[in-house]
Amino acid sequence: MAKKQLIVGLGNIGAEYADTRHNIGFMVADELAKQAGATFSTLRYAYYTEYSYRGNHVHVIKPTTYMNLSGKAVNYWMHELKIPLENILVIVDEIALPFGKLRLRAKGSSAGHNGLKSIEALCGGQAYPRLRFGVGDNFPKGRQVDYVLSGFDDDELMELPQLINRSVELVHSFIHIGIERTMNLFNT
Repeated sequence: MAKKQLIVGLGNIGAEYADTRHNIGFMVADELAKQAGATFSTLRYAYYTEYSYRGNHVHVIKPTTYMNLSGKAVNYWMHELKIPLENILVIVDEIALPFGKLRLRAKGSSAGHNGLKSIEALCGGQAYPRLRFGVGDNFPKGRQVDYVLSGFDDDELMELPQLINRSVELVHSFIHIGIERTMNLFNT
């Protein structure tokens, strides 16, 4: 039976944020749309697109509310599309993971991430899947904000397309075979 799923790529709108570590969710969402031949439209609280994948209805948003208010967009689209929390996959940057490490979880804490805190507060808790994309923690104490709002290093940029493609594979696996089997395949 066909399922409806909402894929949420977190990031900030605006050219100054475009290629920053904090916008990896937007980058993965862009690649999902590109591979599906779909294009984003500017709708309420988000850039929105949809496509079909192996008989499933896939809805993709990039919130236009800025990172710290991501929950406003997710809550709106979750209700608008009538998609349960467990069918929402949030793609987010993660400083607690080394660069390029992907970690899929069925639920969990925000780990201090403001985008996830907002989703937790406005969407009914922590019981939603999330794909954490490791961006590393190579910053001096107290400089976390500067780090996540900076661009990737040259050596990271060379690896980024392959890692984004791996993230797209993971998202499609989540859509097709579900969270548990996908975690077994991709979490190493």
